[in-house]
Amino acid sequence: MIDQLLHYDTELFVFLNNLGSETWDGLWLTITDKLTFIPLYAVLLYLLYKKFGLKSMLVFVIVIALMVTFTDQITNVFKRGFQRPRPCGAEDLVDRVRFIAVRCGKYGFFSGHASNTMGAAVFAGLTLKPFYKNLIYFMVFWSLVVAFSRIYVGVHYPLDILCGLTFGAFSGFIFYKQAKYLLKRFVKTE
Repeated sequence: MIDQLLHYDTELFVFLNNLGSETWDGLWLTITDKLTFIPLYAVLLYLLYKKFGLKSMLVFVIVIALMVTFTDQITNVFKRGFQRPRPCGAEDLVDRVRFIAVRCGKYGFFSGHASNTMGAAVFAGLTLKPFYKNLIYFMVFWSLVVAFSRIYVGVHYPLDILCGLTFGAFSGFIFYKQAKYLLKRFVKTE
């Protein structure tokens, strides 16, 4: 059953990856770059500061740093534990896929890009929901686009993405709850 699931995952990857074209490669390489969305993160931090104040902002920065560290480290534990080679490193796929990423990496299960962006999306969306009720939809859509970029550039299978998104949503929710608790406990709000 696992072999059949991995086979379907590979075939779906090949299909989705081959939807790409040279015309759009630059855009998707930009989307998948970790540094591209620093301005978005800066805007989100500014909104947190504007709506919650400086003391709360310090709590948010600490919680967000812990969330990113947590998702990164758990992602690495899974990658080393499962040791599922990335599609860009699979010799039987070389002639069937488009590999345009800057580098391939060794293992891909599950996607750190997917988990980190979904964690940020859920955390920011829930935290800022009282002020911007539709922000979470934008953030989740953004996370899905970033996650798809990993398939487009040839470095992750769809199951890597799905599991990363799921873990990221869980992490974002848990750290949102943690931030709420810390704010209630240590920051006086009116």
